[in-house]
Amino acid sequence: MKPLLEIESLRAGYGAINVLWDVSLTVEAGKTTVIVGPNGAGKTTLLRAVMGLIPVEGGDIRVDGASRRGAKTWDTVASGIVMIPEGRMIFPDMTVEDNLMMGAFPRGCRRDWKRNKEMVFEMFPRLVERRHQIAGTLSGGEAQMLAIGRGLMEQPRVCLIDEPSLGLAPVVVDEIFRILGRLRDQGMTIVLVEQNTSRALKIADQVYLMQSGKVVMSERGDRVDLDRLHALYFAHETAA
Repeated sequence: MKPLLEIESLRAGYGAINVLWDVSLTVEAGKTTVIVGPNGAGKTTLLRAVMGLIPVEGGDIRVDGASRRGAKTWDTVASGIVMIPEGRMIFPDMTVEDNLMMGAFPRGCRRDWKRNKEMVFEMFPRLVERRHQIAGTLSGGEAQMLAIGRGLMEQPRVCLIDEPSLGLAPVVVDEIFRILGRLRDQGMTIVLVEQNTSRALKIADQVYLMQSGKVVMSERGDRVDLDRLHALYFAHETAA
C-alpha cells in the first residue's frame, strides 16, 4: 500500500540550530503511527516541520506522493493535515463552541460543520455541558478534549497529535486513549507523539523511536518488545 504521508531524509531546526538529522518515516492511510522518544529527541520539531511551521533544510515531505516541502501552513491544513498541539493551545477567551467553530474555518470544512460538531459532541459529552463556557476556565482534561474536537472539526486526512496525555490525571488519560482508540477503529490516519509508551503501544500500528533528532528504531506495533524499547529509549542499549 502506498503511504499517505512520507518523510524522507528530513533535516530541520530553528535558525542555526539543526534538530532533525535525516529523519525518514512513512504513515499509511487508516493506521496509527506512534512516535516515542525522550525529551529533546525532535518529536515536536518533526510535527512542526510537517505542518510548515519551521523551515525544512533538507529532504522531503510528501502527501499522496506529491512534495509538500515549503508549503505554507494554511495550505497544509487545506490539504487535510491537521495538528493538535502539545499544551492544547485553545483560544482561552472564547467559548467552547466558538473554539470548535474555529476548527471549521477552512473553506473545505464549512459545509459539514453542523454534522462535524454533532460528531464531536457525541464523542465528548462533557463539551456539550461546557459549550457556552469560556474555554480558559476548563480543566486540563476538558481543554484537551476541546483541542481534539477542534482538530476533528477540520475533517483531517492525517491527524498529528502531540503529547495528548501530558499533565493529565490517570482517569482523564484513560478517556483520551479510549477516544484515540475509537478514532483508530474508525479508520482515521493518526500520527501520535506520546511519552506514555505502554498506553501508546496499545493503539499503535507502527512505532518509531527517536533520539537526538534521528529515528533509531522502526517496528510494527504488534512486534514491539516493550522492555527493549525502554532500553533504547533510555539509551541502555543501541539499535542494531
